[in-house]
Amino acid sequence: MTPKEVIAFCRENNVKAVDLRFMDFIGLWAHTTIPVKMLTESTFEEGVGFDGSSVRGWQRVDESDMLLIPQPDTCFLDPFTKLPTLNMICNVIDPITHEDYSRDPRFIARKAVNYLSSTGVADTAYFGSEAEFFIFDDVRFDQTENSAFYKVDSVEAQWNRGRDEGPNLGYKIRYQQGYLPCPPTDQSMDMRNEMMQTMIDCGMEVECQHHEVATAGQAELNLRFDELVTMADKMMMYKYIVKNVAFKHQKSVTFMPKPIFGDAGSGMHTHLSLWKDEKPLFAGDGYSGLSEMAMYAIGGILAHAPALLAFTNPTTNSYKRLTPGFEAPINLAYSQRNRSAACRIPVYSNAPSSKRIEFRCPDPSCNPYLAFSAVLMAALDGIENKMDPGDPLDKDIYDLPPEELKNVPKTPSSLGRALDALEANHDFLLRGDVFTDDVIHNWIQYKRENEVAAVQSRPHPYEFCLYYDM
Repeated sequence: MTPKEVIAFCRENNVKAVDLRFMDFIGLWAHTTIPVKMLTESTFEEGVGFDGSSVRGWQRVDESDMLLIPQPDTCFLDPFTKLPTLNMICNVIDPITHEDYSRDPRFIARKAVNYLSSTGVADTAYFGSEAEFFIFDDVRFDQTENSAFYKVDSVEAQWNRGRDEGPNLGYKIRYQQGYLPCPPTDQSMDMRNEMMQTMIDCGMEVECQHHEVATAGQAELNLRFDELVTMADKMMMYKYIVKNVAFKHQKSVTFMPKPIFGDAGSGMHTHLSLWKDEKPLFAGDGYSGLSEMAMYAIGGILAHAPALLAFTNPTTNSYKRLTPGFEAPINLAYSQRNRSAACRIPVYSNAPSSKRIEFRCPDPSCNPYLAFSAVLMAALDGIENKMDPGDPLDKDIYDLPPEELKNVPKTPSSLGRALDALEANHDFLLRGDVFTDDVIHNWIQYKRENEVAAVQSRPHPYEFCLYYDM
């Protein structure tokens, strides 16, 4: 759409308010709303002001004024507001220089796309992401100086088999046995259908929805792949829709990677393919039907994975998921079909257009603009430097004897170690000014001070189980 078409669309749909969305540095959507009469063609050039010092990881208070520039091709009618509302995603600019703001994650993603074109390697990067989440019936948590606890609950969880539910009908999902059961065992079918249809109504292309492996309402909806920036936009719409449909049903959705002990966590398996002149570049006659370029891309992703995880797995909770078992991709290897490898080559189809790399480490707590950009930069570094990924590991990695397993590189065991890896290895991200030293430094500093140190300094409830009587 053009700005003029957006304004006409507002008239045709009796829109009363316009909601302007933007991505904060850490990974949450923020918004401000204006009456529809305040939306003019000049708004798309002059923008709407907001306080950048109140956004996590952004401006100092003495340089707080920022501008939101609505992007007309991102508009969609909000399916949840009582007042007819049009949502638009915005770019963030500096009101003095009128340049794009360097810490705006969407700007970083746009620069990654521009850098891809400048290399001549390809002109399009397609991403497809499979974000998993949990649907809970009740969520309680708190942290004080003298107490800490959390408790989540789900009517379909195995731990409720013996609960008096007046009546308890007995359809509970066993741990790690929640993949694709039919109703009535699958108790969130209607809700997921509503999520799927709402996404379709908002212009998104959904491929499927289903229950996932874990008990307690773990779910997944798959979106059709799209270009990098657009796919990141859609992931934010995805989260918004999933959370609000659940909220309407008095349920709560979380994209925390590991909210339940002893069961599968939530990943965001990320698919990548490169194209040029509308032709796929990852199809060839090599391993699993891949091209030499695709193999080098795998080499780059695996080589830079420890640093990548600082963006693709950016929470302390992320590394509770990346533990042995539960199909967790902790081994930095590649394989066709093998879901225990960090990089997998799906073989559902041999069509050249379907050839892609699946990076299985990322989780849905990430900022998709930053995560997708970092993955693309690692793949490009592998292609440009012809990084050989070595031999595939076409066996169950978790059944390997210790003498073989010790030679397989592992993902970092904590967010702190991933940040250390990013600090030591980030030159590949700086190419084309996609990421900047300021962005890297600010990300590492924020995460260390506000998350790593904050968690390390607090007693853990399980420590009382281990040590109270010492």
